[in-house]
Amino acid sequence: MSRIGKKPVSLPKGVSVDIRGKEVVVKGPKGQLNMTCPGEISASTENGTLMVSCPDDSRKNRALHGLTRSLINNMVVGVSEGFKRVLEIVGVGYRAEVKGNNTLVLALGYSHPVEFLVPNGISVQTDKKQTTITLEGIDKQLIGQVAANIRSLRSPDPYKGKGIRYAGESISLKAGKTGKK
Repeated sequence: MSRIGKKPVSLPKGVSVDIRGKEVVVKGPKGQLNMTCPGEISASTENGTLMVSCPDDSRKNRALHGLTRSLINNMVVGVSEGFKRVLEIVGVGYRAEVKGNNTLVLALGYSHPVEFLVPNGISVQTDKKQTTITLEGIDKQLIGQVAANIRSLRSPDPYKGKGIRYAGESISLKAGKTGKK
């Protein structure tokens, strides 16, 4: 049995779980998320907690057991607290600006501004200096994917460190060329 899968998922106040066969629907103050349990994995609620169970101890079921429990826990945290991801822009003239509800316009040293459409369910904000991008939403996977897509528009340069990076990410810089001796 999976050690992670055995842990119960505690449900905070204001969060309700509806289980319809293999489908798990989590509703909370920030919104609603749903998923279908993979394979032979099933979920049930008991005394304000949610338990994930698997029928046998096969290798595939053990892996899916822990995965399903983690995904459901992320859904519960998302609808109750939400998730946040912060990106930093480093470089002279590099900046970001939000236009409308879902368009992020980035100046990243290219000859043209880069427009990035942010999917529904994610709110994006920039600070006054326009060098920090904050993504917020209830779906952890979607926020991580959008942050990775924005970062890939201009990954940090290994020599100068210019580009888009996650907040707190450390970039190890390479030494440049040395002069002839």
